[in-house]
Amino acid sequence: MYLFTLPFFNMFLAMMAIVAVIVFVSLYYVDAGYGISYDGKWGMSVNNKLGWVMMESPVFFVMTACWWFSERTYELVPFLFFLFLQIHYFQRSFIFPFLLRGKSRMPILIVIMGVIFNTLNGLMQGGWIFYVSPDGLYDIAWLTKPQFIAGVFLFGAGMVVNLHSDYIVRHLRKPGDTRHYLPKGGMFNYVTSANYLGELMEWVGFAIMTWSWAGAVFALWTFANLAPRANTIHRKYRSMFPEMSGLHLKRIIPFIY
Repeated sequence: MYLFTLPFFNMFLAMMAIVAVIVFVSLYYVDAGYGISYDGKWGMSVNNKLGWVMMESPVFFVMTACWWFSERTYELVPFLFFLFLQIHYFQRSFIFPFLLRGKSRMPILIVIMGVIFNTLNGLMQGGWIFYVSPDGLYDIAWLTKPQFIAGVFLFGAGMVVNLHSDYIVRHLRKPGDTRHYLPKGGMFNYVTSANYLGELMEWVGFAIMTWSWAGAVFALWTFANLAPRANTIHRKYRSMFPEMSGLHLKRIIPFIY
């Protein structure tokens, strides 16, 4: 496949990085219309649960195809990278949506944009791990390298933060309650978007464990998408909850931003 030749793949990564920067800047001026920022002006919408499944699952299926049809299907280290990514996206695609409470909506346009990005990201990560990375790079000795060990630790810590923060958010309301509450506990004691912090930690960890430009571009995309979103949530919380003024909470990175 021409996409998985090194020159084309490097151009693909460069384009993805450029678009990530554009998205980062744009999202400081345009609220992504889902969740707390849901707005009917985004047009037609679908059930929030269905939207999440449709939006997140392409990575899972694209990565599965990349793994299955590669010549590295049975190589241990690439398989471990694959497993880390698939565990996250299985939870995000097929478990997380059905834990959501309420009857929120998600604009179809947001779903479509998510499908496009997640398909491209699946090709980006699967392409690097199973096709483009040099033969022998990810041999068994990779498991003892500092970047792999540090990346696994950061990824695991990020997943714990992400899942715990989602749990806190899900249990802010009692059945039938539609009010908004300020999340507290865990990393919400430091940032207003602790779930985003956890996800950012995961993909920075993934970039470190794979020590790849593909992983780094994914981490850049994660920050470009979530940091402006965290800023929007922080701003909304400040207007909704007077106690915010005395808490000195950051947005997504403790003590920094």
